[in-house]
Amino acid sequence: MAATATLHCLTGCAIGEILGMVVGTAFGLNNAATVVLSIALAFVFGYGLTMRGVLKSGLGLSAAFKVALAADTVSIAVMEIVDNTVVVVVPGAMDAGLGSLLFWGSLVVSLVIAFVVTVPVNKWMIGRGLGHAKVQAHHAH
Repeated sequence: MAATATLHCLTGCAIGEILGMVVGTAFGLNNAATVVLSIALAFVFGYGLTMRGVLKSGLGLSAAFKVALAADTVSIAVMEIVDNTVVVVVPGAMDAGLGSLLFWGSLVVSLVIAFVVTVPVNKWMIGRGLGHAKVQAHHAH
């Protein structure tokens, strides 16, 4: 269950992270602005994917947002700290262009490492009825 929850989180984070890095790089934003944009978009897409699922169960928008906050905040935060740290510390990755293997490779490696680090966090949270354990009740309907 923890791996599935983390994969779900990774999907939203990866969409936001990659989109943020691509937009920031394409528009020539400085590294800090690109990282901030990536993190913001990762949260938007991460919460959005969870909300999409729980809205289908009949929950209202406000309640679905509260479930998404409870389910995803820690997981997304851990994932974003890890993957952005990896990309920032890889020499030249933030300054590589969109056509660069270094740019795309560092993104892929950062997301893989973030997944590996976040699985035990999600396992710990689910074991205590937190995180994605909050979403399961809404997917069962």
